[in-house]
Amino acid sequence: MSDQGVTALALFSGGLDSILACRLLMAQGIRVIAIRFVTPFFGYELLAREEDYRREVAAEYGIDVRLRDINEKYLKMLRDPAHGYGKNFNPCVDCKILIASEAKSLLDELGGSFLFSGEVVGQRPMSQRRDTLRIIEKESGCEGILLRPLCALNLIETLPERQGMVDRQKLLAFTGRTRQPQISLAASFGIKNYPSPAGGCVLTDPNKASRIRRFYEENANIAANDVLLLMFGRHFCLPGGAWLVLGRNEAENDLLIELLEPGDVYLRCDESWPGPSALLRRSAGDDDLAAAAGLIKRYSKKGEGREHAIVLWRRVGNEEFNKIEAPVLSDVAFQDWMR
Repeated sequence: MSDQGVTALALFSGGLDSILACRLLMAQGIRVIAIRFVTPFFGYELLAREEDYRREVAAEYGIDVRLRDINEKYLKMLRDPAHGYGKNFNPCVDCKILIASEAKSLLDELGGSFLFSGEVVGQRPMSQRRDTLRIIEKESGCEGILLRPLCALNLIETLPERQGMVDRQKLLAFTGRTRQPQISLAASFGIKNYPSPAGGCVLTDPNKASRIRRFYEENANIAANDVLLLMFGRHFCLPGGAWLVLGRNEAENDLLIELLEPGDVYLRCDESWPGPSALLRRSAGDDDLAAAAGLIKRYSKKGEGREHAIVLWRRVGNEEFNKIEAPVLSDVAFQDWMR
């Protein structure tokens, strides 16, 4: 039987399965600390509101959650994952190995005796096959200490079960892709509000994954801010080598301003003509500026005055804008630049 003094660390995604795994062990009197690992591809926006997020999860589910940023390690892994990619640019197996390994490194710091996750054998074709679950345990250094409470009865006993820290008879045997058992279990815990299974990692999204893959292929050095830029807007690789991002609406124009970094150039039309804002990164020679201005005018409001619209630009760190003149680019001119 479980010991009141046992602490377990959850590999917490924020989805229903991980919520239920936490509550299942908490029902045995085990202290649970949920670790939500974040990268620019999933959960990164939570870092800006960590305390609010922790309060929300505690109030809704009674779970103590902590955030851990593994951005740098994840970006490095994504360039050459040992187990390859899924259907898109998703390195699901290596992602889980990295997360499990990082969680294991926190056991001593947080007083944890073992790890657990909300994985269900057979639920996902790449990362939740029985053989893959074993690979994740072995290569993360978590053999014997990574419990999967929702499907534990379909797997071999783990160390916490054998040592009596967890009552195996109170664990479950979920399997496959059906969600009905999880929905029923949630109801038994009184959990009514939970995320839908859609969404999650953007690397599984065909459109965004294609853009991110291409960016990786064309750039040796990538930072979190670059990835955040890849999530929205219109993207172009200009002939001079610069990376241009155009906002498609007011919200995206505001996001561009938030993501400006030293060395970037910010561009926009003046108040006389409505058009998109733009961020120019990695180069800003005269040719790049002219091409950027032509694209801004191309995606500005159509009308007789568009050709004469004034584009303003400034380098980050400078407050004053400069004017640049350039013709509206034809669609044929920039098709090869689009990303």
